Amino acid sequence: MNKLIDTVIFSRITTKLLLFFAFCSTTITQAQRELPLDPNTKYEIADIKVTGTTTYNENTVIAFTGLRTGETVYLPGEKITGVIKKLWGLELFSDINLYVTSLNGNKVELQLDIKEVPELNEIRFEGIKPKKGETFIQDNGLNKGAKVTENLETTTKNYIENTYKKKGYFNSKVFINTTPVKDTTAANKVNMIVNIDKGERVKISEINLQGREKIKEKKLLKALKSTKEKKFWRFWKRSKYIKADFEEDKVALVNKYKEKGYRDARVISDTIILDGEESITLNINVEEGDRYYIGDIDFIGNTIYTDQQLQRQLGLVKGDIYNGVLFKERIQDDTDPDSDNIANLYQNSGYLFSNINAVETSVENDTINFEVRISEGKLAYFNKVEVKGNDKTKDRVIYRELLTKPGQRYSKSAVVGTIRELGQLGFFDAQQLTPEFKNFDAIGGTVDLEYNVVESGSSQIELQGGFGGGGFVGTLGLSFNNFSIQNIFNKKAYTPIPMGDGQQFSLRAQASQFFQTYSASLTDPWFGGEKPIQFSASLSHSIQFLFNSAATSQSDRVDRDRRFLITGGSVGLSKRLNWPDRQFSLSHAISFQHYDLRNFNTGLFTFGDGFSENLAYTIGLTRSEVYGGRIFPTGGSEISITGKFSLPYSAWNGVDYASLAEEREIANAAGDTDALGEIDQQRFNWLEYYKLKFNGKWYTSLVGKFVLQTNVELGFLGAYNNDRGVPPFERFFLGGDGLGGFSLDGREVIRLRGYGNQEVTPVDREASANFNAANDGATLYNKFSLELRYPITFSPAASIYALAFTEAGSTYDNFRDYNPFQLSRSAGAGIRIFMPAFGLLGLDFGYGFDPIPGTTGPNGWETHFIIGQQF
Repeated sequence: MNKLIDTVIFSRITTKLLLFFAFCSTTITQAQRELPLDPNTKYEIADIKVTGTTTYNENTVIAFTGLRTGETVYLPGEKITGVIKKLWGLELFSDINLYVTSLNGNKVELQLDIKEVPELNEIRFEGIKPKKGETFIQDNGLNKGAKVTENLETTTKNYIENTYKKKGYFNSKVFINTTPVKDTTAANKVNMIVNIDKGERVKISEINLQGREKIKEKKLLKALKSTKEKKFWRFWKRSKYIKADFEEDKVALVNKYKEKGYRDARVISDTIILDGEESITLNINVEEGDRYYIGDIDFIGNTIYTDQQLQRQLGLVKGDIYNGVLFKERIQDDTDPDSDNIANLYQNSGYLFSNINAVETSVENDTINFEVRISEGKLAYFNKVEVKGNDKTKDRVIYRELLTKPGQRYSKSAVVGTIRELGQLGFFDAQQLTPEFKNFDAIGGTVDLEYNVVESGSSQIELQGGFGGGGFVGTLGLSFNNFSIQNIFNKKAYTPIPMGDGQQFSLRAQASQFFQTYSASLTDPWFGGEKPIQFSASLSHSIQFLFNSAATSQSDRVDRDRRFLITGGSVGLSKRLNWPDRQFSLSHAISFQHYDLRNFNTGLFTFGDGFSENLAYTIGLTRSEVYGGRIFPTGGSEISITGKFSLPYSAWNGVDYASLAEEREIANAAGDTDALGEIDQQRFNWLEYYKLKFNGKWYTSLVGKFVLQTNVELGFLGAYNNDRGVPPFERFFLGGDGLGGFSLDGREVIRLRGYGNQEVTPVDREASANFNAANDGATLYNKFSLELRYPITFSPAASIYALAFTEAGSTYDNFRDYNPFQLSRSAGAGIRIFMPAFGLLGLDFGYGFDPIPGTTGPNGWETHFIIGQQF
């Protein structure tokens, strides 16, 4: 009989290692021999053999053990025990035994009998959809060929159960069963069956706060952000029980007490009572304690700022109700890099190595005295400032945006501001912009800073289609947002286009049955490369054909012999301001359009054969401070005020426009269209007007991931000389998805979902048979909107968010007709998908609650589909 000196049993339940050392003697014959072993004698290993089920080479296994022939060991002994433990530690074997098979003097032959951990052949999930099973395979490494260890089965089971518990399936159970593959060609392989029983989603039917007396229950329950009672009207947050969220909510509950001065408040216990398979009652036992007040606050160690300055920064004085949460935030708030607290006061002044701690020194009755202990440290300066991860955008394009320079005094606000500046460029994934501090030197007062960026798609294709103005309107555009104009003649730079200099180059074509427009534009945000002065230039040409919606024949609706041509261009400069802050910019532009009318008589254009010139200066003041990225901003605002002005020609051209207006009335009364055309040609040979606009967007983070966008828009087109009047160009058209943009006769098309494109005409204008006459545009408009957004996913391939909106707006002929309460209202929902190659794709369903002019009853549902257009 062979001598067993080490037997190892691996329990699948307890995963404990049991080592057995046995000593026995038997009769040594040819069939059965006595092998006496002395535990105090060292034996020389004469040979080692490996048996059992294993795919490993024998020499490889022996190498794993560390044993070698000729080595002397105690049998049993620490060396042999260590070998067994080492083999188990590899997690490659499910059974390990070591035998003495021969004893000759002090020489022994060993036999290592092992059973290798089986490999996974295939896996099948029961109780869930196959798609979900694929996710579990990926997350747990359950690929074919994986070693099926006890640890793998345990971690997989726990992972799946916790996944469902996080979704409210409190009673979820997972059962894993493995069976050997019967095929002899698949030795030591197993099939795995994972049976998942999600159970019913457990809802919280009731939350009881026991021991509560001093704060209203409603306020305390509101502090529980993720743990809510089941209510039929609360559809935006489910009442599921998730242990991890509940633990966080208990901290929030205690913090609510601390905000009210109850410093000693605590949760004593919590109990879950099962009401059934689908609901539980949650009992939370609290101890409130007494209310405390702030006593003396002494500042210790401060030399840079006086006690009075720090006291003003703290904003809390003796006699205030003690608010533990607020007190901590006023000292230091790591959750908000922009918070106004003492720590940031030092951090923004260069004291990177400063440390501020608030300590309770004494408690007298209901009053707490504090010491704010400050270690200011040495002034810190940036040593090295680097950017990593940009493979397309040139370094100088990034470095010119940095607010942190080598040798500059450290400032936390400058680091945060740099992240925002880089995010607003649109060249990088704003969600992955991270600063990394390196090589802190508290003695020398230096620190290295590295910005890690991830390039995102900056070129877009715009494919846009919709119905408006009597037919289908299609748009094709190419926008290169990180273009390099200096490499346009460098063949090697085309990969596929020259990129990296931060310039924007766009080509756009838009056409329908009755108009065509073509445009090209170039924008350089750092004109000259030295200062943030943005240069922009554009050229455009459009043709509009006379369109009659009353025509019965499709071929008669458009008359291509009667047309309206517009050719123009503009140049502009925009400069970022340092006052009041860096988010302000001032822009200037000069534009010129030549309008050529060829037999184009409409309601506005009485001079059917003629021309007009439009030379204008535009000035704009903009403030943009948006957080979270350009695709899904989570905070901040964008506000712009612009004014567009032509020259006041009537002040010096010697034309008596009052007399001209009288002549026009006479010609109009007599129906003399030729005279009307001649008069209007003289009135509008050079356009004279001013145009004022306001556009404001505010982004507010609400509960969870919800973000509210608030938008207000106002516009007015006026005349210097009332006798000359407002020109028929540059007007506002409201309604639809905003299709058309700035096109044709300088018109501006403003989005108002729930209505057709450009259908919300001035409220006192009646519809007419001629489309152009019925849609003359407006000189005054206002629009208000609220849009609630929720992110679904943000990934390099696509960013998706859902939205719900409500909007209202209207247009007017003049201020006499203005009524801010007479609005066309709408509401609806939609989805946005941002893909780097195509830009923003969107689909909206809007319901118009009010009639469009010339109709009765609500406008009803409208579908708005866009590709490449940012709302």
